[in-house]
Amino acid sequence: MSNIQGEGETVVSVTEKGQATIPKDLREKHGISTPGRVKFVENEAGEIVVRPVGSMREFRGLDRTGGEERSATAVLGESRSRDERKHEELIERIDDGSE
Repeated sequence: MSNIQGEGETVVSVTEKGQATIPKDLREKHGISTPGRVKFVENEAGEIVVRPVGSMREFRGLDRTGGEERSATAVLGESRSRDERKHEELIERIDDGSE
């Protein structure tokens, strides 16, 4: 599949199956692995935007709500521990109120 490059843009062919090849330099620049996944989004101007989609392996270790890096397992474990403590406190309050 050939592509034509202009200033800041690349034109690629689309096959009969609807497939287009993302040029290697763009894949490398934007961290799109092969095999990999991208998503197509239509913006307000009606343009199609291609965005990389990270694999679950890439998301491991990210804490989306803070700056520190913790594994997803650690975040989930902490959340479960908080929930368990709240549950135990609720049970204690109920038991204390019934005596």
